[in-house]
Amino acid sequence: MSDQKYNTSKAPKPVGLYPHARKAGNLLFLSGVGPRTAGSDQNDSGVPGLKLDHNGNFEEFDFEAQVHSVFNNVKEILEASGSDWNQLVDVTVFLTNMKRDFKTFNKIYAEYFKDNQPCRTTVEISSLPTPIAIELKCVASLED
Repeated sequence: MSDQKYNTSKAPKPVGLYPHARKAGNLLFLSGVGPRTAGSDQNDSGVPGLKLDHNGNFEEFDFEAQVHSVFNNVKEILEASGSDWNQLVDVTVFLTNMKRDFKTFNKIYAEYFKDNQPCRTTVEISSLPTPIAIELKCVASLED
């Protein structure tokens, strides 16, 4: 089985020792992808639509901006790894506030996935390692 790791400067740097994606056979497994912008540091916000005060509390919060940004990051990682948006086969969505954000997420998701409809699971979690409200875990196919 082939095994190759991928990273790209067009997506935010991982917050730990792991690649953006890893190939196994004809599948591409993406590590958790959040909405931080490429080039941002995990210690600064770098999250579209998010502004924190000096105590780390939200001053501004735009969940829609985070959703669009996380989809863009997934797209960049897929393309840098030899796959693309239409080859996604499974998406796991982690939301920190299902009650507040699920309806908005579902609406935006439908805009991005009109043609390709991968399997999807959405779960609520209490927090993520950086001040973000969404993270995606994706699996895509690769054409040999």
